[in-house]
Amino acid sequence: MKARHITPELAKSRLVAPEDMVSCNLAFIDCKLPGSHLKQNYSFVGPGVTQSSAQVVNIPEPHGFNIGAAAMPKGVTNNLHLHFTAEVFLIHEGTWRFRWGANGENEAELSAPAILSIPTWIFRGFTNVSQEETCGMVYTVLGGNHTGGIIWHPSILNAASEYGLYLSKENMLIDVNAGDTLPEPAGLLTPLPPEEIAALRHYSVEEMRQRAVTGEDRRWSAAGLLDSVLPGHGGEIAPVIGFGISQDKHAAPAIVNPHGFSVEWMRLADEHVVGRHLCPDVQVIMVFKGTLEVTWNLEGEEVSIVAPERSVISVPANSWRRYRALEGDMECILTTEGDQRKRVYWDETILKQARAANRCLDPDGYVTAVDLLPETAKRAGLRLEALPSAF
Repeated sequence: MKARHITPELAKSRLVAPEDMVSCNLAFIDCKLPGSHLKQNYSFVGPGVTQSSAQVVNIPEPHGFNIGAAAMPKGVTNNLHLHFTAEVFLIHEGTWRFRWGANGENEAELSAPAILSIPTWIFRGFTNVSQEETCGMVYTVLGGNHTGGIIWHPSILNAASEYGLYLSKENMLIDVNAGDTLPEPAGLLTPLPPEEIAALRHYSVEEMRQRAVTGEDRRWSAAGLLDSVLPGHGGEIAPVIGFGISQDKHAAPAIVNPHGFSVEWMRLADEHVVGRHLCPDVQVIMVFKGTLEVTWNLEGEEVSIVAPERSVISVPANSWRRYRALEGDMECILTTEGDQRKRVYWDETILKQARAANRCLDPDGYVTAVDLLPETAKRAGLRLEALPSAF
């Protein structure tokens, strides 16, 4: 496959800036329950698990995962439900209390910036418990192109029926008060039986804490990218879930069970860059601090977009790109498709500059000093650095 050329129109379509985000307050069956009716739900990449045909999806193209968000004022709750594929919470603003278990009996609080991966097939819910009165924001990554929807706790289905809300067998919202026709009982989603709920896996507070990475837990690496030693570069990586693009031999993600994607933090100092590189896998960037400029293409016209804080950027597979922090330091979260360790191919100019600075890749694809390697290892590393002829 050849490197993908990014046109100005394609680049623009891949940016979901804050002003492009369209919320839906009728996305789920608990949307009219007291304490939950002020939720605003977003689908940035893929539909996620929305139960409303009215939900706007900014980028519907399959990525292997879905990206969404919930904006909730202080005190507002997202009620107990379970997922069939991975669900990862990326806390951008506020403090959130997460509950899990057969009846939400376990709980823990996390504040921005933090990342939490809740296992599949257990009930979970969350509440904005921030001190501030402003609306909090939590992003989500959901595994797979087709999530299969969600299962709500029977107590939520029962409470929603008091407001004329039901779920069809297709897991879509039926609002009787809005004029929808209520089907026969056989056409409605069947609640999960009590014995099946009792059989769900139990996770202790201690076990769940192992699936959380707070801001203080992050282990930043200045050796995570080959070009980091070059003047004006210096991008740093902090792995969280799975094996992403880090080229630091000592990098160790906190969470390693399969999700279908990897998640890692990336940061850049003001006006610093991550040099031109290519990744064969589709990626999504969520800007959590500062402003990020993304510039595409190796040959022909360069195309750039500017992504302010809270933006979501879909970076096509097999495209050349360069990152630069604008107007201050920048932090973002990079989600990449696949559980495998990701490959990064650098522009030949970057490779030459890195070798001049005594940096190259070892035979396992990790950054090392050139003068430490015997000639056989150098040749093996060069083969890893070389872009396949298909590009």
